[in-house]
Amino acid sequence: MPPRLDYYTASPEALRGMLLLEASLSSMSLEKPLLELVKVRASQLNHCAFCADMHSTDARLAGVAERHLHALAVWRESPFFSRRERAALAWTEAMTLLAQSHAPDEVYGELSAAFSEREQVDLTMAISAINCWNRLAVGFRKQPQA
Repeated sequence: MPPRLDYYTASPEALRGMLLLEASLSSMSLEKPLLELVKVRASQLNHCAFCADMHSTDARLAGVAERHLHALAVWRESPFFSRRERAALAWTEAMTLLAQSHAPDEVYGELSAAFSEREQVDLTMAISAINCWNRLAVGFRKQPQA
């Protein structure tokens, strides 16, 4: 699919806001490998090839094992993920598929058992940001380099 437009040049002001949000997320309370897993999983759910490719690379650079990345799409069936990772991935799916999930109490219970209140907000902001990036990339057909 050919790209539709370059959203960075089409609206630098809008992208400046996104980049400021992204910069604030980098100093959050959460560990980088976990954040990258969350970004890859949300990108998979949103069918965002560009972001899935970019964040898979970033995850490897952050120390995420190849096995984790290969099993991410089937994390519920995989033994490779910690309780904290599972809670974050379940919350990622609930927030990304919000219209279907309605943020169930059971998923929130798992989240609150594994994350402090600050971490819960930081994680939710990170999930919100990657969902926004996914919508930009999918909507305007941004593609990873072949």
